[in-house]
Amino acid sequence: MNALNLAVIVVYLVVVAWVGLRGSGKQRSSDDYFIGKGQMPWWAVCFSVVATETSVLTVISIPGGAYTDQAFGNVELAIGYIIGRTVVAFALIPLYKRGGFVSAYQYLEQRFGRYLQGVASVTFVFTRLLADGVRLFAAAIPVQLLLDEFGVNLGYDVIIAVLTLVTVFYTYLGGIKAVIWTDALQMALYLVGAFIAIGVLTSHVGASGYSDAFHAGKFQLFDTNFDLGHILTSPFALPTAIIGGALFTMASHGSDQLIVQRILSTSSVRDSRKAMIGSGVFIALQFAAFSLLGALLWAYNNGRSAKEMGLATADSLYPDFILHGLPVVISGLLVAGILGACMSTLSSSLNSMANSTVADIVRSFSRRELSDQIMLRMGRIMTLVWAVLMAGFAMGFSATTGNVYLTALTIAGYTYGALLGAFLLGRLIKRANELDAIVAFVVTVAVMTFVVRVIKIDVTAGGSVVEKGIAAQWLVPIGVLVTLAVGGIASRLHPAPTSPEPVKANW
Repeated sequence: MNALNLAVIVVYLVVVAWVGLRGSGKQRSSDDYFIGKGQMPWWAVCFSVVATETSVLTVISIPGGAYTDQAFGNVELAIGYIIGRTVVAFALIPLYKRGGFVSAYQYLEQRFGRYLQGVASVTFVFTRLLADGVRLFAAAIPVQLLLDEFGVNLGYDVIIAVLTLVTVFYTYLGGIKAVIWTDALQMALYLVGAFIAIGVLTSHVGASGYSDAFHAGKFQLFDTNFDLGHILTSPFALPTAIIGGALFTMASHGSDQLIVQRILSTSSVRDSRKAMIGSGVFIALQFAAFSLLGALLWAYNNGRSAKEMGLATADSLYPDFILHGLPVVISGLLVAGILGACMSTLSSSLNSMANSTVADIVRSFSRRELSDQIMLRMGRIMTLVWAVLMAGFAMGFSATTGNVYLTALTIAGYTYGALLGAFLLGRLIKRANELDAIVAFVVTVAVMTFVVRVIKIDVTAGGSVVEKGIAAQWLVPIGVLVTLAVGGIASRLHPAPTSPEPVKANW
């Protein structure tokens, strides 16, 4: 029976590669490879954005979090996400589309200069290496569980290598078009899988299971604990989720090339806005579905902890149910859906990292004009380079990493404030030049590293006082404020530009 599940997964991997290559056609230019010549339909881009940010973290960590103590907090968080995306849709997207950019950081080059553009690009690719390395590792968890059931003992490293090889195959050849069309397929698969699991769980627990979960607080939407320590440390406290979530998504969707690149592949500003705001609505629906899964799993397992069930962490609860609570072939299809969530993020990351490397670093700092064919060839080479490095980073994590969803959010907190802050500095402080912006950027990353790793707040939990770090959503506004403050002060240390256009630093 497990052999059938494995066969389903293998067939799925082959189909995904075929769909990616079939939908992409032959890539003849760098614009075609990186933004699909700006001709992709908005609804496909919307699905691609959702699939890219969903990844395997949503699929396994949100049910695990809802099972333990987060309830429907992620849906509350999604409300802030919708607000933040709406701001991005009207404040930043027109800048990118009307500027004819293929990278978000080309705006920084236009406003400040190529050095800040390069700093932002390098920061982006290394943030993606770490954050998506966590995501890639997380995808290996359910696959290993399935292989163990079949009597095949493969380590995480081998599974990570195979996933990377399959994904890089269609990403290397098909570019952004392959990424977008496969993302749409993968999103459909993991959502269908979630609804199937919800249906099966409902048939097991019945109305009484829903009632038990409700009275246990598993359907709680809003966290109304307004204790200051709780607000600063809990990702799901109401102000943190709404305000912090909105600012966090402004950074992730307005200044992170991973998402911006997808938006740039639409044909107009209007289509870009529809794709951006629509993705927020779909994310809210997804969060609701996967949170419901967690609540139903709690009722199904009678509230037993992951340890009591012999599992390493709560992230293993949903994969374990897929393997033991669903019929054969269906369980294989759902594991394939988890792989699809991982592959969609991985393919998007590889293409956007290659895009940023070529557009923001190689082309900007090249001493000669590069032909479009050279740019296309370099883009493909960098796709391979980043694939190898991504797999290496993923192999550095372990099953003791913890909740991988919150781990990835924290990693982004190191740099997202500096990235969004650089864009806002350019828009809000007209006298700031490139040197001001670079100083502010570097200082912000240093400050945020200190905040993430050192600053702890005493919070009362379960009758005892524990130390917790600042919630990931607050890291972005803190970083933005540091960037604006440092950049604003630095801009006062030199004469204001006499030209109506911003003056770049004299290097």
